[in-house]
Amino acid sequence: MTTSAATATAVSSPDLPEGERVAYEIVEGNWNGGILLLCDHARNAIPPHYDNLGLPACELKRHIAYDIGMDALTHRLARLLEAPAVLSSYSRLLIDPNRGEDDPTVLMRLSDGAVVPGNRFANEAEKEHRLALYHRPYHKAIAASIVHMMATGQSPVLISLHSFTPIWRGFARPWHAGVLWDKDDRAAKPLIAALKEGGDLIVGDNEPYTGALTGDTLNRHGTQRGLSHALLELRQDLVDSEADIELWAQRLAPILEQLLTVEGICDVLPPHKR
Repeated sequence: MTTSAATATAVSSPDLPEGERVAYEIVEGNWNGGILLLCDHARNAIPPHYDNLGLPACELKRHIAYDIGMDALTHRLARLLEAPAVLSSYSRLLIDPNRGEDDPTVLMRLSDGAVVPGNRFANEAEKEHRLALYHRPYHKAIAASIVHMMATGQSPVLISLHSFTPIWRGFARPWHAGVLWDKDDRAAKPLIAALKEGGDLIVGDNEPYTGALTGDTLNRHGTQRGLSHALLELRQDLVDSEADIELWAQRLAPILEQLLTVEGICDVLPPHKR
């Protein structure tokens, strides 16, 4: 495939404090290749002036701060597929890009038993500040990437990559992977079927979470635009090493390529079908 230049890299971000990175990363790829990879919780970074939101460093290594393994997996899949990708640069604890702006969990004060001191008394002005600097620029970058891809004549399939903790509130989660979706199953159903095909994976259908979350990344950029999409969750103990990430990348790449052969998957749904 031939890689084309992307105007999406020109998406601007509000002025950040000196020394801070932009709120997102765009990985160049084949912009008419049909797949756009997204990673909402790629990293556990916190801007220096927030002093880790008052948390000890060990808490930032947990799933409450980011989706373990997904930064590396997204980059590896982007290379294998020659697909563009958009990744968020900061921890979900700062502001969660996979939540709508009005969602009460967009700024978490308590996460899996950990009180977040730097969020506990954050007011509306502080929330607005973080939305402006770290949330909206990421979504503008996704929107610009989609527009750029559609301008080539190829509507993209959106694949959002996440990981989940093996144990939640004492429950050992049995799934190796889960596929989340809401109203549009064009990508989700064949993705679930392909993952199950080998017979060695327990695959959740809207497990361990539901994909019906108004205002989240795929609702905003997939459902509301009529683009096919799916959120893929992998269990974190299966993607916590370079070797495991490579195994998943090699397994997923042909599955995602095969998605593009599904009839109608690259169509844009009319509003009455969304």
